[in-house]
Amino acid sequence: MRMGAGDEEAGAGLWNYNSSSKRVCVMDASGRLGSALVHRLLHRGYSVHAALHNHHEVESYKRQYWSDHENNNSKLRVLDSDPLDYQSIMEALKGCCALFYSFELPSDHPTYDEVMGELEVRAAHNVLEACAQTDTIDKVVFTSSATAVLWRDNNNQHDALPSESDVDERNWSDINFCKKFKLWHGLSKTVAEKTAWALAMDRGVNMVSINGGLLMCPDLSIKDPYLLGAAEMFKDGVFVTVDLKFLVEAHICVFEDISSYGRYLCFNHIINCNNDVVNLATKMSQSSSPHAMEDNGVYQQRISNDKLSKLMLDYDSGIQVE
Repeated sequence: MRMGAGDEEAGAGLWNYNSSSKRVCVMDASGRLGSALVHRLLHRGYSVHAALHNHHEVESYKRQYWSDHENNNSKLRVLDSDPLDYQSIMEALKGCCALFYSFELPSDHPTYDEVMGELEVRAAHNVLEACAQTDTIDKVVFTSSATAVLWRDNNNQHDALPSESDVDERNWSDINFCKKFKLWHGLSKTVAEKTAWALAMDRGVNMVSINGGLLMCPDLSIKDPYLLGAAEMFKDGVFVTVDLKFLVEAHICVFEDISSYGRYLCFNHIINCNNDVVNLATKMSQSSSPHAMEDNGVYQQRISNDKLSKLMLDYDSGIQVE
């Protein structure tokens, strides 16, 4: 494993994905993001190890993707890879030059709590340790969340978010604050990402992270764990969302650009006025906006994705950063 994606001597430029090493691993490939990443990577000419966290989905996944990608059958390998099983992770990574890692809730446990948070942290530890032990891995793209950035106590007051300055990827959510107010999603994402970064720095793993906003998808509901504390995010001007296509392109960009480093806040829309709230509620099949989010004001945006915007400025994705 080699550090170097952010080193000055590396210089700017794109990853040479036309080189002989074009095999990457996507884990969990069955989630919304993972599935979309597999499609996009195959389209860009990569060979992909699609690692699924649920072994019951392997055969159906193969049938679906091989019917959708008749010309890419030889480029796709589908594996059962339990993030709590170190050996299965090693098998999924074998021969790959990179890993795209995300943790999505299993269908039988669709919300966050203390137990699920502990599982996510253990999974992050196992995956980064496995990457450190896999000589072919040159880069890890670790999917985190904006909730690992937003939450912190402001002078021990009830305001959950800082009021004096804009928020960006340099900020970390306060673990004790998340525990106190049972912000399980923010707590899990923060501790898991910190665990991953600690291992990456200790083992010399070249890692970048994507801290995405609320993922907009057809099955989005008011029960999405990201939405806990939505009223506070809204009023503090940091309630951000991201479209799946944009999120995927951001992942590909930070992977292929050799100058990428550290964390990247990723969003392409901010919810900061009442109309935004109503539109969001409509997308979640609600007849009106949730009571906790009702507000007639317009709040100043206080969150920045300038770092990602600059990186993607010359990236050939056809998508604009707001």
